[in-house]
Amino acid sequence: MRDSDIILPPSADLRRGLSRRDVLRSLVAGGMMSGVAGALLTHAGVAQAQTPRKGGRIRVAAAASSTSDTLDPAKGGTIADYVRHFMFYNGLTAIDASLNSRLELAESIDTADAVTWSVKLRKDVMFHDGQALAAADVVYSLLRQKDPATASKAKLIADEFADVKAVGPNEVKIVLKAPNIDLPLLLGTSNFLIVRDGTRDFTTANGTGPYRCKEFRPGIRSVGVANKDYWKPGKPYLDEIEYFAIPDDAARVNALLSGDVDLINGVNPRSAQAVKAAAGYTLFESNTGNYTDLIMRDYLGPVKNPDFVLAMKYMMDRELIRKVSMRGYADIGNDQPVQRSSKYYFAGLPQRAMDLDKARYHLRKSGMAGRSLPIVAATPASGSVDTAQVLQLTGQKIGMHLEVKRMPPDGYWSNHWAKHPMTFGNINPRPTVDLLFTMFFKSTAPTNVSGWKNEQFDQLLDLARGETDEGRRKQMYADMQVLVHDHCGVGIPIFNHSLDGFTNKLKGYGSHPLGGLMGFSFAEQVWLES
Repeated sequence: MRDSDIILPPSADLRRGLSRRDVLRSLVAGGMMSGVAGALLTHAGVAQAQTPRKGGRIRVAAAASSTSDTLDPAKGGTIADYVRHFMFYNGLTAIDASLNSRLELAESIDTADAVTWSVKLRKDVMFHDGQALAAADVVYSLLRQKDPATASKAKLIADEFADVKAVGPNEVKIVLKAPNIDLPLLLGTSNFLIVRDGTRDFTTANGTGPYRCKEFRPGIRSVGVANKDYWKPGKPYLDEIEYFAIPDDAARVNALLSGDVDLINGVNPRSAQAVKAAAGYTLFESNTGNYTDLIMRDYLGPVKNPDFVLAMKYMMDRELIRKVSMRGYADIGNDQPVQRSSKYYFAGLPQRAMDLDKARYHLRKSGMAGRSLPIVAATPASGSVDTAQVLQLTGQKIGMHLEVKRMPPDGYWSNHWAKHPMTFGNINPRPTVDLLFTMFFKSTAPTNVSGWKNEQFDQLLDLARGETDEGRRKQMYADMQVLVHDHCGVGIPIFNHSLDGFTNKLKGYGSHPLGGLMGFSFAEQVWLES
């Protein structure tokens, strides 16, 4: 490793004469999630092994859609939404495959204290309606996230904005309530994509993205056509993308292999071999931070007993769950949500193995031995039905009687997820550890699904957000992983891999740790061979 590849702790940098601003710029440039520091934020292109070809049309089938599909980035909460939004809009930054932030609509992002941020915008960007990008558009896009009437999925983050204002026609100042070194990464998430100032009608999309919205019918299909005035020279490559859902996995795979569609996401591991064996098609596996979790509500029924929670965690045969529920397309989890590829993963946390003696001990101590308990699962929580059945069989060995209740896919998230003592969820990757912990484990978070509350965890989370000493920050995140592992009512047996399938005529496809479909932003990257 070269000296230029190393980010020194702030104290060492300051001794060398670098300012706090220099230190923060190096931390921001490294994305705060990458295992190796990158250069300062630049408009870096993606190296292509082949020369991209212009033209052509593809049809893409997703695993799910609904009548609540939206073209409003603030409200996006599903894979279907994310894909559409990255087709039609851009963010100030984007998140690359190393989980570093890179500049998009922003020409530069600078800070001296991780509280006040200066953002200078590109001057060559046009919205689809022909209007030039201006500071007012960015101010509106960010501040509307704070308005409860917007119903933004990112409101928890946006509430940290103390002030956002234009300080010039192409310059914006963002002031946070507290330091957050991860801001450039957060601004690259789909909810913070930039819309025109004053936009309230999202029946169509008016963005700056690589495709213009030709058609949008919620729950049916979307069609994007190439934006000929796109600010990135030479992109996009395709003329048109049609995007819709085929919820049934077998039907979706058949549509691919029959040539009716060119790309599908969410291939069920049970169907993976069919795609692998078919001539002319690729099964593409992405190692992501997605996980299916067993949620044990801390204040519902018997699971509020910490010994019962430990009994459930100790009786998880994680290797068997990996093989049965995901056919091996997964990594072993350790009851905490930080994936191994993250620079903040705490490798020193001992792996919890199945231990039926400990499980039996904690079950008896909880007073729940011999009692029948429901465990709710459904196919939208990937692999949860198989996992529940594995737990049911294992539980019989220690005197635990689990009654598997399989719910229909429709309405599972609104009617059953985290609404019973034991249910399963499915959590998509997040670009920062802070965001993952803030959304799903902080005591006050609306999506803290287990209802777990831990004052020490909350304090560490707030401190780590603005910590510029990388060693101290890593230790704080390590301590938080231990707390979740030991005490939280969430069991994470595995991390699921994302499986996509596509015709070999589709080129430029790659892996992204934030999810399948190239982190939902494939549209700008792919092309069809001649």
